[in-house]
Amino acid sequence: MQYITLNNGVSMPILGFGVFQVSEAETEAAVSAALEAGYRSIDTAAAYQNEAAVGRALAASGIPRDELFITTKLWVSDAGETRARAAFERSLGKLGLDYLDLYLIHQPFGDYYGSWRAMEKLNAEGLSRAIGVSNLFGDRLADLIAHNEIVPAVNQVETHPFNARTADQAYMASKGVAIESWGPFAEGQHGIFTHPTLTQIGERHGKSAAQVVLRWLIQRDVIAIPKSVRPERMAENIDVFDFELDHSDMAAIAALDTGTSSFVDHHSPQTAERFASWKLEG
Repeated sequence: MQYITLNNGVSMPILGFGVFQVSEAETEAAVSAALEAGYRSIDTAAAYQNEAAVGRALAASGIPRDELFITTKLWVSDAGETRARAAFERSLGKLGLDYLDLYLIHQPFGDYYGSWRAMEKLNAEGLSRAIGVSNLFGDRLADLIAHNEIVPAVNQVETHPFNARTADQAYMASKGVAIESWGPFAEGQHGIFTHPTLTQIGERHGKSAAQVVLRWLIQRDVIAIPKSVRPERMAENIDVFDFELDHSDMAAIAALDTGTSSFVDHHSPQTAERFASWKLEG
């Protein structure tokens, strides 16, 4: 496994396992299979409603806690200094852990400044080894950095060959913020698994299109958290450290970038309204 050193010295695996849109019923088995396949970084969120199942898989694994890197996220309805602290404690309880490795603000809406103050305290107390954000564009990230003590360690954003986020990554790097990809496979859109550019590159290396995508991200120092409920796919996705894309491969993949989201416009008022209306049950 390759690692990224975050801006506070914490070491994070560059490749992890995500459980977005994995049902509560499937999550425990999926995480158990991922751990068996060699993953040690697991990414969940309060909004995914599967933290407890992740926790059961972690407990059953018998893997020492210091070998694991566990991330979860704070949802919009729990934003604010007081509510964020309570939400963190709920998540920690569901996961069955004494501390987190990374706690993220899930969306840049609601009182996320109050949330950040609470998270700075959690970090100072050692309850979350690192803190970060998700879905913050450059303007909001710059503003958050300018008015707070701790620079986010990570910004988890949509990143895949059709939305490469190259300029955003450059800005994050200038501030010491690591970029993490959600949706590295664009959730199957754009025919990504059979795309001619990706499959042709894969054929030259004896790899699949999915492996090419993950290798492209890794060579850009982008943390990735691919999701699957199929053990054979989990094994395939982690088998990406034995080959290297050359400059022509990287350039061909870069040419696929559309510069736009495949999923959501975070600048849209409708997006803000939709997320504000989504309330989590305790």
